[in-house]
Amino acid sequence: MPWMKRCLDLARTGAGTVSPNPMVGAVLLAPDGTVLGEGAHRTYGGPHAEARALQAAEQQHSPAALQNATLYVNLEPCRHHGKTPPCTDLIVEKNVPRVVVGTVDPFPQAQGRGIRQLREQGVEVEVGVHEHACRRLNEAFFHHVDTGRPLVTLKTAQTLDGRIATRTGDSQWITGEAARTLVHQWRAELDGILVGRGTAAHDDPRLTVRHVDGPQPLRLVLDRKGTLSPDRTLFTDAHADDTVAVVGDDRPRPDYAGPLTNRGGAILRVPETDDAHLDLHALLQRLGTDAGRDAEPLQSLLVEAGPGLATALFRQDLVDRFFCFVAPKVLGDGRPALHDLGITEMDGALTFAEQAWATVGADVLLRGYRRTV
Repeated sequence: MPWMKRCLDLARTGAGTVSPNPMVGAVLLAPDGTVLGEGAHRTYGGPHAEARALQAAEQQHSPAALQNATLYVNLEPCRHHGKTPPCTDLIVEKNVPRVVVGTVDPFPQAQGRGIRQLREQGVEVEVGVHEHACRRLNEAFFHHVDTGRPLVTLKTAQTLDGRIATRTGDSQWITGEAARTLVHQWRAELDGILVGRGTAAHDDPRLTVRHVDGPQPLRLVLDRKGTLSPDRTLFTDAHADDTVAVVGDDRPRPDYAGPLTNRGGAILRVPETDDAHLDLHALLQRLGTDAGRDAEPLQSLLVEAGPGLATALFRQDLVDRFFCFVAPKVLGDGRPALHDLGITEMDGALTFAEQAWATVGADVLLRGYRRTV
């Protein structure tokens, strides 16, 4: 059905700006196929897609046109009061007779209640159109509702022989410009970006959105002992207020703590495991609550990791999506993308519930989804 696909296209325009709300698009269609109005949820706290579509239809056509229309929307219309009034009330008020919904909203205050209210008010409701695509679009939202943790996307860029850097540590650049631009698009669309201490110490990354227009993500760096140099870019640049350093619970106050917090950044303390690593499960739960800053929860996290952190995430089954660029280059030696995962038999190899390959410039990209939606 093309109109639900149009809803998904509209919904994507809210990527990076509506979280922790889901991305939603809506299309209001006349019986003869004329588009009466379209709308998308563009900003957190702003008007919902259904309200925008109905408003556009009333401005461009008579209110009577709505009384024979079908409203397409990729997520169940809300019936609860949040930052905006319930969309279900507006749909009933405007006498829209039919609504086509991509998927049910898993949010505890929704969960089919909006659909039920519409049906009780005499609205014909069809549910489950392009449901898989609708759920995949908002998989971070669904995952956060289900687990309380952000959806973890692990990104790597490697050579054909699985190296992420030469033996001297040089890694700029494995992939081409098109791949690097796509990564910046992901940064703009996801809530946070995480690196380990080794990456911060060796590469001194900025972790900002530069190759595309879009919002800056929250930047997180793992520094269990709190020993990173205070001169790191993450602690000193214009986006230091978007930096959170993750330090072990009982570690001394880092040298960079004062300057960082003065710039608006934060230190997040998390427990350490018995084998002297940061507790990644505890970290993700905290990020899914308030990110350690009395702020909105993170629903999505991009991890640009070296082999140590990447291996730990895979070993603990904390990778939800694996986005792996493979460049047409061979090094023969160098830093591997992953360390030992403890797998001794091919039957034990990690696999994906879904996967897709794409060409990005001269490189290829695997999008591997560890779980169904």
